[in-house]
Amino acid sequence: MATLEDPLTIGGVTIPNRLYRAPLLECAGSGPDAVDALIDDLEPAAASGVGLIFQGATIVRGEGGCAAPGMTRVHDPAFVSQLSRLTDRIHDHGGRIFIQLEHGGLRSMETWNAEYRAGHPDLEQLAVSKPPWQLQLLDRLGFLSYEPQVLSTDEVYDLAGDFGRAAASAVEAGYDGIHLAAANMGIIQQFLSPFYNRRDDEFGGSPEARLAFLALVHDEIRGRAGDVPIVTKVPAETPAPPTPIVRRKLSLSDGVEIARRLERIGYDAVVPVQTSVVWDMSIVRGEYPARAWENENLQEAYDAAFGGPARRRLVSLANWVQSLQYGFEPAWNEAFCRRVREAVSIPVLAEGGIRERREMDRLLGAGEGNGGGESGQETEPACDMVGLARPFYAEPRLGARLLDTDANATLIAEDTTPRVLCDSCNNCTVPQATGAPGICRTPSVLQQRGVLERAGAYASSEETETRE
Repeated sequence: MATLEDPLTIGGVTIPNRLYRAPLLECAGSGPDAVDALIDDLEPAAASGVGLIFQGATIVRGEGGCAAPGMTRVHDPAFVSQLSRLTDRIHDHGGRIFIQLEHGGLRSMETWNAEYRAGHPDLEQLAVSKPPWQLQLLDRLGFLSYEPQVLSTDEVYDLAGDFGRAAASAVEAGYDGIHLAAANMGIIQQFLSPFYNRRDDEFGGSPEARLAFLALVHDEIRGRAGDVPIVTKVPAETPAPPTPIVRRKLSLSDGVEIARRLERIGYDAVVPVQTSVVWDMSIVRGEYPARAWENENLQEAYDAAFGGPARRRLVSLANWVQSLQYGFEPAWNEAFCRRVREAVSIPVLAEGGIRERREMDRLLGAGEGNGGGESGQETEPACDMVGLARPFYAEPRLGARLLDTDANATLIAEDTTPRVLCDSCNNCTVPQATGAPGICRTPSVLQQRGVLERAGAYASSEETETRE
């Protein structure tokens, strides 16, 4: 049974421990200050001892495909080469860094962001197939705007090549691995999902054909970037709206089978996640972010993004309804991860609602009791690594509080388990629709962080030894 401090090997790369920073939206963009912004965002986690950093979704093409403002594009090798400053900084702390590659497809800003659409009227929206009737209805009602370009077979090959070229540039810049954004309604999930994929060529139809794009992307990365580790999310669309609204979707069993086939293709690790067929709060479960929506300084930016005050209010209402549907649930992907781990021999990474050190130990099999065993008994692990996302907005140096360092050893031994400050209020997420940076905006959390900072809680073992 592993502990959080034990190393793990993914595709030949050894990670110094089993704690990772899950992909987040850094809002760094691709301009002259992008590298410094990424260093500011990502280095603190590595400095605090986190073993693996996943840089948030980066877009493999120079136009379109961004799901939110401020996403970084990695189509230009000259720009990507500058990211070696970031990878060097992560490596200086003994950490590893993988880059997440994505294209938004029908989730992209050109479908929902009014200001962006107005500024890019000729930008084509890439689609796996003609949008399903549910999205066409939202288009007719004015909530979204779809004028899709359905990818031809040759264009699918071109898109896969873009993933491969971006991966090759990233490896040249010092990234230790590649992470594919195959969930959260990105274009890879759209290929996998029967809700979106109605193609009649080699990339659609049967479950095997819907997986063909991920197989092609794998081969493109291998052919261009060599034996770099490749990790991908694996979606199960269980939170999708119920039948009869959505009849065709990926079940948990479908997700397990996808993971099994990905191992045969040659993927080195998988991240099972339960996500809807649309971009909603199933990926950020928690409270309705009232404070963010009521922020007077953001009202004009919201209106620009969503298309006016009326649309802003409708989006806010939908956000409130989703918060009732997707209330916070600790480790909400655990059952899916367990099923996948029983089916594959490659590492399984778990994220989604993990908030306590005790919970991490249990998921890794080092704790006592859980849903699969009696209290007081060890159980089979649900995963091989544990990841957190939003908590790093609240505590950029969170690793120092969670890992078993000299400062935390007594707490962990006495089962006074460290817990993150993030309370899943989601006030960090909604402002990102305007391009605002991903930071914690909740005063009570920031106050608690200040108390911990003054007490030295975020000093890593290395820094503590240096001071001594």
